[in-house]
Amino acid sequence: MADEGFDFSDIERRMKGAVAALKTEFSGLRTGRASASLLDPITVEAYGQAMPINQVGTVSVPEPRMITVQIWDKTMVGPVEKAIRTSGLGLNPATDGQLLRIPIPELNEERRAELTKVAAKYAEQARIAVRNVRRDGMDELKRSEKDGGISQDEQKNFADRVQKMTDKYVAEVDAALASKEAEIMQV
Repeated sequence: MADEGFDFSDIERRMKGAVAALKTEFSGLRTGRASASLLDPITVEAYGQAMPINQVGTVSVPEPRMITVQIWDKTMVGPVEKAIRTSGLGLNPATDGQLLRIPIPELNEERRAELTKVAAKYAEQARIAVRNVRRDGMDELKRSEKDGGISQDEQKNFADRVQKMTDKYVAEVDAALASKEAEIMQV
């Protein structure tokens, strides 16, 4: 919805994108519970290019603390196992033919605290991204007023709307962080 030359929908789309990126990063944080999305950030060198694990095998979660990867091409078993081991997620897959069983170990208190710090860092990056979108919008409003495209009153009203949008998306980031921290700290 563009109001007299100012595009609020673009600002909102970019802020939503920052929150969506945060949720994607959060899905890769281990919580002590098995999740197929845990392996999403891991890529494996396959057929001359880096591919996500879900493109070389079927990832499933048969039980709460176990992820399995059924690899389609048996020559890829070794590289996939190595990619998981070296991913930094602290996972240790066991090979059974073309099936990798990946037990999800219990998180100790120290590791939980580290993960909440990582989650907080991701959330702060998302808040910064939302604020950068706000700054771009405010700059555009000031330019538009200076060029005579909008009046001073319109500029003030539009700036208030942009600020309200910013507050809404920062609150979404905070809510997502609180939810993720509670999930991580749950024993």
